[in-house]
Amino acid sequence: MDPLRHPDLIDLTRQMRTQWERVVDAEQAAARATWLRRRTLRDRLIDAEDRSEHTKIWCIDGRSPSGEVISVGSDHVVLRTGERHRFILLHQIVSATFEDAE
Repeated sequence: MDPLRHPDLIDLTRQMRTQWERVVDAEQAAARATWLRRRTLRDRLIDAEDRSEHTKIWCIDGRSPSGEVISVGSDHVVLRTGERHRFILLHQIVSATFEDAE
């Protein structure tokens, strides 16, 4: 009989794997929660750029341009609004909404 195929070892292996999977799932959930709590508006705009999302931005001066996020710099975002590109400083943004590209 193969010592690694002993019924007690098979059961122990199954239990250890189940426990390990639960720990990994909990660690991944904790890491995701931490990431969601710490990300900034700039991080979210970078996600929008990666996903080619249509975004509407409200600025402190009352403007509310919308378009596809095509670039995010350290202090600005660039929206494609039709044929034009709009550069908006991050510190002027009050809020934003995001829609997935279709």
